[in-house]
Amino acid sequence: MSPDAASPQLAILQFLTSLQSPARILVAISGGSDSTGLLLLLDEAAKAAPHLKISLCAATVDHALRAGSAAEAREVADLCASLSVPHTILIWQSDKPKTGIMAAAREARYGLLATAAESFEADLIVTGHTFDDQRETLAMRGMRTEQVSTGIADAVLFDRRFWILRPLLFSTRADIRAFLKEQGVPWIDDPSNEDTKYERVRMRRQLSADAGMEKDISAAWEERLALSSRGAEWLDRHFRLHGGLLGQVMPDGLRQDRAVLDYALGRLAAVFGGQPFAPGRGQMERILTFATGSGLGRMTAGRVVFDLRRDGLYLARESRGILPLVLQPGEAGVWDGRFGAVNRSGTTIGVEAQAGHSLIPVLVTGIQPPRVGAVNDSTMREESPAPKDLDALGSCDEHRNEGGLGRDLPKAAWKRAVASAPVLSAEGNLLTGESARMVELTPYFAPFDRFLTRFDFIFANRLSAVFATAPYARLPLRSIDGKTI
Repeated sequence: MSPDAASPQLAILQFLTSLQSPARILVAISGGSDSTGLLLLLDEAAKAAPHLKISLCAATVDHALRAGSAAEAREVADLCASLSVPHTILIWQSDKPKTGIMAAAREARYGLLATAAESFEADLIVTGHTFDDQRETLAMRGMRTEQVSTGIADAVLFDRRFWILRPLLFSTRADIRAFLKEQGVPWIDDPSNEDTKYERVRMRRQLSADAGMEKDISAAWEERLALSSRGAEWLDRHFRLHGGLLGQVMPDGLRQDRAVLDYALGRLAAVFGGQPFAPGRGQMERILTFATGSGLGRMTAGRVVFDLRRDGLYLARESRGILPLVLQPGEAGVWDGRFGAVNRSGTTIGVEAQAGHSLIPVLVTGIQPPRVGAVNDSTMREESPAPKDLDALGSCDEHRNEGGLGRDLPKAAWKRAVASAPVLSAEGNLLTGESARMVELTPYFAPFDRFLTRFDFIFANRLSAVFATAPYARLPLRSIDGKTI
């Protein structure tokens, strides 16, 4: 994963020696040159260094989007069998969308790979992304923004469960294919890789080599890591969370370095708005201009109400556009991009917003094993039918409101936050007692909980501490680019 390891063989050797061992690696292999090369390189290196205690397994996702994909998956199975590498084929069986097929396929692919990793008891997943993929991604993103992009990350945590690593990210496709030809191993050419209806294919044909890009990527990575670290420090010093629903940036926090404020406030906006991405450049400029201005007031952006007062900037989800979530017994889902919900009861339950509802909200304040700690608004406790254990806050930390839930806070800001709180019901009736305890609610961070790059790990992990949720899984590495972590 280092620019200094452009040779595929050297890149794989450095990758394996950087892993915590023993390790079981799930190789995502489609049969194309990149993933086939990845499997053979890993197999060769692992067998040559048994002291590293590395074992392999593999999975092929058949997206069932074209004729011949099933036969290609069987060819991959035969290759894995010849190497004595355990292999499974997973088929994307759900209905295919008419638009956004590439994004939907990516989401399905990683979900299936995580299932395979769980089945094989793998410690991590690896994919065959190359420097060619990186160049294409940077070029496409460069057309959309003037900001320096980090491109494809070398390590991504998927669904809080599995790290996906890309050890060939600085190796070229040409070098990988040269290795395969030396081994006498063929690969499958996916015809969609030549279909110009896809942006990536069109960009691939336009690109020319850029010898200095490796250094540009490394610099962008270092800058992003530094921002993540400084953003985490900013959270500790300048951010407070009230009732798991209302954020407060202290006045001094709005006077910090513009780049850090941009990074941290953008990601907080995504978290409170339940959005997978921070606001776009234009919207972010509006937010920053407002937040650092001298005038008090409110603005809405990215589904978040920003309320600027003398005691700081308050953030809460706007109460409009919050759709209900219905969960059958045993089902799990994400409500409004802000809360994960698991229905362990024997009845169908609904999760909806307090706004416009007569039921008392359930305010999620963090994880209390074995279930989520939840409370009712302190101003409503006497009329709440919820049992007493739901009226107790989870263990407090320095980010929580020490004066009691809702006290010493601007009434309008707190009322707005409560309006966005989740309400649990079954057949129109509030869940109470044992029924409520059978539904788990946990804070969900939309920009991080599905795909978290290692560049944002420090900030996201500190955010988990602020919300009193479980920390993210650590990288299964002893070192990155030769540096101990």
